[in-house]
Amino acid sequence: MVDYHAANQSYQYGPSSGSNGAGGGGTMGDYMAQEDDWDRDLLLDPAWEKQQRKTFTAWCNSHLRKAGTQIENIDEDFRDGLKLMLLLEVISGERLPKPERGKMRVHKINNVNKALDFIASKGVKLVSIGAEEIVDGNAKMTLGMIWTIILRFAIQDISVEETSAKEGLLLWCQRKTAPYKNVNVQNFHISWKDGLAFNALIHRHRPELIEYDKLRKDDPVTNLNNAFEVAEKYLDIPKMLDAEDIVNTARPDEKAIMTYVSSFYHAFSGAQKAETAANRICKVLAVNQENEHLMEDYERLASDLLEWIRRTIPWLEDRVPQKTIQEMQQKLEDFRDYRRVHKPPKVQEKCQLEINFNTLQTKLRLSNRPAFMPSEGKMVSDINNGWQHLEQAEKGYEEWLLNEIRRLERLDHLAEAWTDGKEAMLKHRDYETATLSDIKALIRKHEAFESDLAAHQDRVEQIAAIAQELNELDYYDSHNVNTRCQKICDQWDALGSLTHSRREALEKTEKQLETIDQLHLEYAKRAAPFNNWMESAMEDLQDMFIVHTIEEIEGLISAHDQFKSTLPDADREREAILAIHKEAQRIAESNHIKLSGSNPYTTVTPQIINSKWEKVQQLVPKRDHALLEEQSKQQSNEHLRRQFASQANIVGPWIQTKMEEIGRISIEMNGTLEDQLSHLKQYERSIVDYKPNLDLLEQQHQLIQEALIFDNKHTNYTMEHIRVGWEQLLTTIARTINEVENQILTRDAKGISQEQMQEFRASFNHFDKDHGGALGPEEFKACLISLGYDVENDRQGDAEFNRIMSVVDPNHSGLVTFQAFIDFMSRETTDTDTADQVIASFKVLAGDKNFITAEELRRELPPDQAEYCIARMAPYQGPDAVPGALDYKSFSTALYGESDL
Repeated sequence: MVDYHAANQSYQYGPSSGSNGAGGGGTMGDYMAQEDDWDRDLLLDPAWEKQQRKTFTAWCNSHLRKAGTQIENIDEDFRDGLKLMLLLEVISGERLPKPERGKMRVHKINNVNKALDFIASKGVKLVSIGAEEIVDGNAKMTLGMIWTIILRFAIQDISVEETSAKEGLLLWCQRKTAPYKNVNVQNFHISWKDGLAFNALIHRHRPELIEYDKLRKDDPVTNLNNAFEVAEKYLDIPKMLDAEDIVNTARPDEKAIMTYVSSFYHAFSGAQKAETAANRICKVLAVNQENEHLMEDYERLASDLLEWIRRTIPWLEDRVPQKTIQEMQQKLEDFRDYRRVHKPPKVQEKCQLEINFNTLQTKLRLSNRPAFMPSEGKMVSDINNGWQHLEQAEKGYEEWLLNEIRRLERLDHLAEAWTDGKEAMLKHRDYETATLSDIKALIRKHEAFESDLAAHQDRVEQIAAIAQELNELDYYDSHNVNTRCQKICDQWDALGSLTHSRREALEKTEKQLETIDQLHLEYAKRAAPFNNWMESAMEDLQDMFIVHTIEEIEGLISAHDQFKSTLPDADREREAILAIHKEAQRIAESNHIKLSGSNPYTTVTPQIINSKWEKVQQLVPKRDHALLEEQSKQQSNEHLRRQFASQANIVGPWIQTKMEEIGRISIEMNGTLEDQLSHLKQYERSIVDYKPNLDLLEQQHQLIQEALIFDNKHTNYTMEHIRVGWEQLLTTIARTINEVENQILTRDAKGISQEQMQEFRASFNHFDKDHGGALGPEEFKACLISLGYDVENDRQGDAEFNRIMSVVDPNHSGLVTFQAFIDFMSRETTDTDTADQVIASFKVLAGDKNFITAEELRRELPPDQAEYCIARMAPYQGPDAVPGALDYKSFSTALYGESDL
């Protein structure tokens, strides 16, 4: 309430401490305590009164003009209270009680009292200022009342670092002018006389308006006029003082200077808000631009990797066999080149892609953005599926190559066996030219021929079986094989038919053919099987053999030794057969029988038997040598197997051990996150340093493949298992490092302390009983309860727990990972920028409008970010829209994945 005092009481004006009157960390009483040195005599100084009149009048008019009016004489124009009430409404933004329009003194006093009551309602106690003094035109009281209004509505809310209003305004001036030479603001009187401080304030905020370096300290009038004119013209701050009044006064009026300076503060505070808003928007847009760049990188890398997989799989699935072993071995070499050269960089790309994806999702979560959803078909799971398909095709291709090479070896062997056909013995048709006198001998010869024919029956059957096998194995020259086989079979059938017919003819004259050399017949009967045995032996001794183990070659050596043990008996049979021939010759000679020179029953002469026996004798040592060479080769292969197995049995368990150790490290991390990251990277280097052991194993594996070794009983590890395990090991350590890096990102972005992070990790590990790196629902609930969350088993607790589970397990997998747990705890314990904050910042830049223009964006933001917004903002559709208006609200909410407000 207004305190009415007699006019003759000591003159004092200004607010004192009230129940609601405090601003910026100091009270109005505190401020007035600082004004004790403004004694009454100085306040009545005519020079100061003149400065106050001019300054306060200009200050009042800067507000009254918003209502379309102004004052000319400060102690006359407020006497009726109407403009005083209007001034208070303008500067407060509130409605005062309806004024009385009468012109009587009582009406004026009532209006002024309404104004004074409003001032008092703002927590200001007016002392020695009464409505009568204002109505009577008391200049000192009127100036005191206006100063009270200025202090309450223009200065009181100014605060810098918990200071009082006056100190806050002074500190603001000192900070803004600190970089300027010849400026040292210590007060609100002498420090402003040379005009440099006014110019420095303007230049600090609007450097384009002031050429500060051209100002001279010894020309204060020019300096002051320059500052006042620029402020009035460009900053809408009316001229409140004359330069000459300030310069010609020993100490300018403090209240006038403070009022003038507060106008500069309020003029630039809007710019400060705009700068703060622009900084917030720039920060948000920078995050968005960086995230978009990471998304583009992911899409490009994913596309390249998927395209490589798409091109490679058809090559691996091409199972068209080549005709020769050499061509198939070239295919195998191309496949090895793919394994050694082309695939390893793609393994690294795949691992890096997953790391980039996880880092991007972490950054999006930390900046309160929606999760990144790659284009259709480019999810990490799609790449993993494609990779799995690739590796399946790769495995099948390698198996096919090796099997095809083995098949071609077998085909070549069968073809070689076939080339040594036996057509000659089936084409001997001399009986067609025999005379009657020869028939008796021919019948015996025919019997011998049937014996020979029976001995060769199994050969014909073998030839047919070989042809059938070649057909089943899809041998490339099957057509010629079938043609030759059919010809032999046809000849054999024809021979059987002719044999039957011939027997019928010979039997008719059998009785006439009684004289026959039984010895020749006996010779023929024994020579034919022995000749067949030698031919079979020669074939066996020259037969190609394919073995894959040392046991197989030792079996062949044993069989060969057994064959050699039969040679003495065979030699005795040979000598017995030759003895029959010699006996026949002796009888013929003794009986003067003229022989035709050859045995009529057989074409197997003693010369043929001796020649073939000599051939067998020559082939035996050659066979010995070939078997010994193969034995040496198989011993070498066995050495390669053992060499590979020895290394594989070390590398395989080492990889498995490292995988288990990484699992423990990721669960039982100690020290700071930086310590953990350093430890993991050292661990990663130790793994990379182990790579030469893997390279050595690859070299040994290549030797095994080149030797066409297909099995290894000395180890359970194949090169494929080792490769897959190594790739998994590298990927796992890289992912674990990435998880810690993401935790550091989370900690730094959210301001989580190291102690909090350790508490979160300790809580999580305590309930992760199986060390699986994830918590089930009940384990997670127990973890939350240990951290103080009220999720006990009642309706309210269950509802809260279900809410939390929907956040940490959006896919309803039933498991909560540590990263999801950390993300949740960081959101619970820290703040992030929001769509509402960004909207508020754009509203500042737009001057409180519901839309913003491209011109305003280009003026307030850096060029690249301004154009970023312009390209993405939709046209504003509100009722207050103007041409070119842009909708910043929908743009801001879209940044955070929310619907429009």
